[in-house]
Amino acid sequence: MIITIVFDLDDTLYDELEYCKSGFETVSHFLAKQFSNLSAENIFTALWAQFQSGNHTKTFNAALDALSIKYTPDLITQCVQAYRNHDPKITLPKDSRDVLEQLSEKYTLALLTDGFLPAQKLKVRALGIEKYFKSIIYTEEMGRNCWKPSPAGFEKLLRDLNVKPENCAYVADNPAKDFIAPNQLGLVTVQVTRPSRIHPDLPADKDASPKYAINDLSNLPELLDKNI
Repeated sequence: MIITIVFDLDDTLYDELEYCKSGFETVSHFLAKQFSNLSAENIFTALWAQFQSGNHTKTFNAALDALSIKYTPDLITQCVQAYRNHDPKITLPKDSRDVLEQLSEKYTLALLTDGFLPAQKLKVRALGIEKYFKSIIYTEEMGRNCWKPSPAGFEKLLRDLNVKPENCAYVADNPAKDFIAPNQLGLVTVQVTRPSRIHPDLPADKDASPKYAINDLSNLPELLDKNI
């Protein structure tokens, strides 16, 4: 019997694309102050073009190259910090809020998320979702080696809530890393495939595949009632 629902954050409860846009807008304004010959709009266009092309690791470097801006490693570091530390302009979709409200009446809810601090905490604050969760695990607080697919965050969550794995469901989006540890530990795994998700739905091996998949978070309560 499932009594606890654990959620991932990015691209599970909201569209991470919103966060990326918000971050790039912040960096664009930062760079526009450094280079008066460029507008924030032009810089954002260059950043967004790189991101949409699939460059998610050297976005700042490539955009500055495209804009013919000479830069130093220190400037790239400042861009990264501006991105990670900005107050994000993101909103919790209605379907997510409705599901959290509905499930919180019947289940214990928790959140487990990877990512750099304080970025993840700023996201949670901007979305206004702390009130729904009895426990929030930021795996970064445990160390970078505890990011998924490490089981460490899940093990801590089970201890903190004093709940057995078979009584928990984990809801997330990315089969490349999200479901490996909870599958091994015995949690029920559910994949949400939001239309605007960043990570493609690549084929996953058996150990990494979710037990269930839904294409809309609003389908989760029915799935829990009928199948779990």
